[in-house]
Parts: sequence; C-alpha cells; structure tokens
Amino acid sequence: MDVASGETVEPPQEDGDQEEVTEKLNDDELAEYGLDKYDEEENTDAVSLGDTLAGLTVYGSNERDPYVTIKDTEQYEQEDFLIKPSDNLIICGRVDKDHCSLEVHLYNHDEDSFYVHHDILLPAYPLSVEWLNFDPNPDESPGNYVAVGNMTPVIEVWDLDVVDSLEPVFSLGSKKEKKKKKKKGKKNSSTEGNQDGHTDAVLDLSWNKQNRNVLASASADNTVILWDMSTGKPAANLTLHMDKVQTLQFHPFETQTLVSGSYDKSAVLYDCRSPQDNHRIWRFSGQVERVTWNHFSPCNFLASTEDGFVYCLDARSDKPLFTLKAHNEEVSGLQLSSQIKGCLVTSSADKYVKIWDILGDKPSLIHSRDMKMGVLFCAACCPDLPFVYAFGGEREGLRVWDISSISAVNEVFGSRERLVAANTNSTTSSSFASSSSKSPEAGMES
Repeated sequence: MDVASGETVEPPQEDGDQEEVTEKLNDDELAEYGLDKYDEEENTDAVSLGDTLAGLTVYGSNERDPYVTIKDTEQYEQEDFLIKPSDNLIICGRVDKDHCSLEVHLYNHDEDSFYVHHDILLPAYPLSVEWLNFDPNPDESPGNYVAVGNMTPVIEVWDLDVVDSLEPVFSLGSKKEKKKKKKKGKKNSSTEGNQDGHTDAVLDLSWNKQNRNVLASASADNTVILWDMSTGKPAANLTLHMDKVQTLQFHPFETQTLVSGSYDKSAVLYDCRSPQDNHRIWRFSGQVERVTWNHFSPCNFLASTEDGFVYCLDARSDKPLFTLKAHNEEVSGLQLSSQIKGCLVTSSADKYVKIWDILGDKPSLIHSRDMKMGVLFCAACCPDLPFVYAFGGEREGLRVWDISSISAVNEVFGSRERLVAANTNSTTSSSFASSSSKSPEAGMES
C-alpha cells in the first residue's frame, strides 16, 4: 500500500503583514524598558541628594584626611625643580618647524633620572651654546648662565636659574650693521674692523675659564671676536680666516691661547695677547668641523674635517702626530673623556658614534654603533662621569649613553687610571649638548 506524505504549504504573506509582525516584535522588546513612562515620576518618596551624602565625612584639609596619602603635591613638584649637587645639566637647542627653544635637561646617574627641567623660548634658530658663570654685575656672585649663538649676529646670555624667563640677562652685539669708517695709518686686523660685533650668524662659542669675563665667538662673517663681557663690547676682532669660522676653543689652562677652525680648510692657533703677530696655521683636506684641546697633553689638540678625518696636532709642530680616517662623512662630534686618558668619542653625519683609544698617538677603534638618530650634530662628555656622553641628533633629539656598558670599553679603559684635570673655576654639574630636532623625545642609552 502506497502512503503519500506531504507538507502543508502556507500561503505567502503579503509585505504589509510582515511589517506589522516586525513592528509588534520591536514594541514587545522595548516594552520591558518602560520608555512610554520615562517622563513620569515612578516614586514620589525618592531619597534626596542630601540624604545620600549624609554618611560621608568631609575633612577641612588633606592633612586631616587619613585616606589622602600625598598630603602636599606642591612638595613633590618642588623636589623635581630642586637641583642637587649630584645632578648634571644638559643644555639642548631644539627646533621644531618655526618653534625654537633651549631645553634644560636634568640628568642624575645614581637615581637613573633624565628629564626636561625647564625650557626657554628663543627668537632665532640656535647654533651653539656655551655655559659660563660670569655675571657682569660686580655685586653679584658667580651665576649659572648659558650663552647662545644663533642665526643672527647677536649672542644672548640667559640665566639658567630663572624658570619661564622671557628675555636674556644681557646680549652681545647688535643686529644693525653699521658702515665701517676708514682710518688713516697702519691697519691692525686684530683690533680694527667691526667694533659692534658680528655681521652674520654666530656658529660657535668658547668661554675663557681663567679670565672669566672673556668669551670668544666664531661667525659666518669669517671673523673671531673676543668679547669683554664686563663692558659688553668686543676687545679684539681676529680676521685670519678667509671663510666661515665654525669652531673654536680656548686652552683649558693657558689664558691667552685659542684655536679656531674654518670652512677655508684651516685651523689657526692664536696668542691672544698679540694674535696678528703670534699665530700658527695648519691646512687640511676638508673644512674643519670641530677642534678640541687634549687636557691630558696641553700642547696637543684635535681637529676633525668634513671628509671624515681626525687630526692630532702638536701646537709646536707643523706636522700632525697622527691622521685618522674616522668616518665616511663629516665628523660633527669630537670629545675626549673628562677623566680617562686616551678615550676619544666621535660622532658623524654618517649616523655612527665611534669610541677610540688614542693613547700613545696610535689610534685604534674600540666600538662602533649606529645610534638610530639620523644625522648626528654634536657630542659632549660629562665632567663628573667620564664614560657618560650626550649626543644631539636629527631624530629623537637628545640621548645620553653610558659607554661603560660596552664590554670592549671596560676591557680597554676600565682599569686605566682616572685623572681629573684641575680647574679652580669648575662648578657642580655641567654637561652640554646642542642639537636641533623635530622630535621632542629624549632617551637614555645603555
């Protein structure tokens, strides 16, 4: 017997019926929230706000409140601003588009702290910074100042102890260029010329630690000026270079001795008592980027060039003690350790930092590292910590690196005797780096 099975087929619903079913379902879902009675008062006996707060205890001050553990936040803010004897200051010039500033970083090696203490707004692109403690006011004690060279001919001196400073303590030079008057008689290029200051950007600065009122400046106007900060006027104008002068440094112990380097591929050593008559000139293969004295060998200084070479020169000789091909591009940073004899650190536009042992005038490479900071602009060594260096770069702004964390550095320099160069005018904590960067970050390297 055959059995036939089938399904009951319901007639298709019309569109209007489907919409009614959907709407009914939506109404049922919303009904549980009681939205139709939203504006009606559900309970006339609701508790007032005052009754809900009746059980809370209010204290007149944080000192009486047992649940407030930090009684005074201002105390902690003041501790952050307090500069301790173990702190080091790092001065960093920063540029972000049209915004120029000078950042005062505080670094404490023992506490592993590194942060921006405060910053100073600058009117022009910073090119060089130099710390000094000379105050032109005879009634004042030694201060805490920084001289800033920028794209203008004017050198500004700022007080680092003043937070939110709006203007410099004093300035050297003027933006107004005056016409030179010709004088009869023999011309002395060391004293005549522009008596008001520079006529172009100030590329480098050096403070005389023995004669504290003297500051030397190098400029794109091809001159070096010795400033008497007690009067605010130039004491001498040195015109031995034929192109922009972008680096200079006073001797660490001899008051009268100064060395400068220029775009004209030369370095000039001056006796500032009579610079026109007593000077010596060295010629190199490229523009001179940096010069620095060897404070462990007072007759020697180092010079770096745009083609990557580093030269060690004896002030008494015309020939270099050694020539080193250190980098593939210009050597922008040239720093000897403050206490370890023979420890030289170089930085370059090729993005690398290299550590050298130059003891015995026989340089050897100890370590090389790509800092991942782009082009490197400058380097500085901490005066208190001989293995701590600061670097300014194109990216990440400022970075501090303790090179003693490198095993090869410890093997070579770890057991070497630490020598502290005597300096009667040294003060607590001063380490400087100048850079321009688009990034506000600062980091510590280990």
